[in-house]
Amino acid sequence: MNFLNVPYAEKDEARALGARWNPGKKRWYAPNGVALDAFAKWMPKEGEAPAAGGSGKPGGGRVDAYAAKLVTGSLYVELAHDCNPFEPCAECAPQLASSGWTAARASLLQSLSGLKR
Repeated sequence: MNFLNVPYAEKDEARALGARWNPGKKRWYAPNGVALDAFAKWMPKEGEAPAAGGSGKPGGGRVDAYAAKLVTGSLYVELAHDCNPFEPCAECAPQLASSGWTAARASLLQSLSGLKR
C-alpha cells in the first residue's frame, strides 16, 4: 500500500485511476499490485509524510489530510539518526539541548512530578 498526497479537488481523478480511500488514516493510497506511474504526481516527495510502514522519518509528525502537509510541534527536532530522544545519546544530546527540547522536557517532568502529590 502506497499512500498518496491527493488534494480534495483531485480525489475523483485519483479514484478513477484506481486509488482507494483509507478511512482510518484519512488518506488516499494506491493498492498493492497497481502500477504507480499513474499516481506519480501524488507520490510523497523527499521530506513529506512517509508511506505506510515507515519509521516516521523524515517527517515525524501527523499529516493534515486536507492540505497533505506535515504538522509538527514547535519543539520538533529532526535527528540525524534513528534514536530515542528520551534515552541518553551522546550524538544527539548537543542538538536537543541547543534546540530547547531538553529544557522543555525537564520543565514538563517537573510539572508532572507536582501532580503526583
